Amino acid sequence: MTASAALESTSARTLPPRRPFAPGTRLWDETGLITFSLTAGSAFLLQTMEPSIAAVVDEHSTFRTDPMGRAVRSIASVMMWIYGGEEALAEADRLRTMHASLNTTDAHGVRHTALSSGPWAWVLHTGTFAFAENAKYFARNPLSQAEKEAVYQEMVQLMRNFSVAPKEIPANYAEFEAFFADMVANHLEATGTARDYLRVIRSVAPPKQLPRVFAPLWRRAVAPVGRMQYFVTVGTTPEVARRKLGLTWSESDERKLRALGWVLARAVPLLPERVRYFPIAYEARRLERDRARLRKMIDFRPI
Repeated sequence: MTASAALESTSARTLPPRRPFAPGTRLWDETGLITFSLTAGSAFLLQTMEPSIAAVVDEHSTFRTDPMGRAVRSIASVMMWIYGGEEALAEADRLRTMHASLNTTDAHGVRHTALSSGPWAWVLHTGTFAFAENAKYFARNPLSQAEKEAVYQEMVQLMRNFSVAPKEIPANYAEFEAFFADMVANHLEATGTARDYLRVIRSVAPPKQLPRVFAPLWRRAVAPVGRMQYFVTVGTTPEVARRKLGLTWSESDERKLRALGWVLARAVPLLPERVRYFPIAYEARRLERDRARLRKMIDFRPI
């Protein structure tokens, strides 16, 4: 099934209205975990292999000159999508407004626009893939087919919050898998932007505000982190995409990645919640518990 065929069945169905996420959803429980950043790398790599996204990122993104700043801003934005309440919708609108002017023409004279419906949707589709990969490697159990379907329907809600065109949203996870495989095999390219991204994450440059005298210390300190992020990014990228980029991945590499995942899947749940979750996610979860306690006190008040 081609990507276009996988999307045809969407036209006749009713999609959910825009609404914030709330406790009780899988995205609420897991997006804010610190392990989110591990497979966010393969998601961004797949985005930069999409020609239009690659062209726009190449011209407008700061991932080369300020990788740490860009990463921190991106993670904070994603946390807002899930944990921001009503402000989550405002964040989605802010991003659409910001991207409306991010257009460029490539060396072949092809015009690329950031808000073209396909590329705009692809950013979130890579998130669906990354979520499943995260569970595959960094959770105690991978997602079952039923769980993949449930998560996908939550991602459909996220796509609606971002005003993704209905024609770009497969009806179910099975159709998404077919669409995704077709995109990776027949549309993604080994762009210079993708290669630059792999180089940047392998050796993360110091933050701009860090005095130069501390730069050597920074590089030594973050070198292991960069190597791990590069390793996980390559390992959680589809094999077809790896081949396009000329990346190698051996059975030994796969065993090492699974061993790393086994350790993290058992170690991360033991961490205090404040450490286990990114700050916005932690505070949102704490606030919801406070609201629940208040609701309980109100419900059981003497009358």
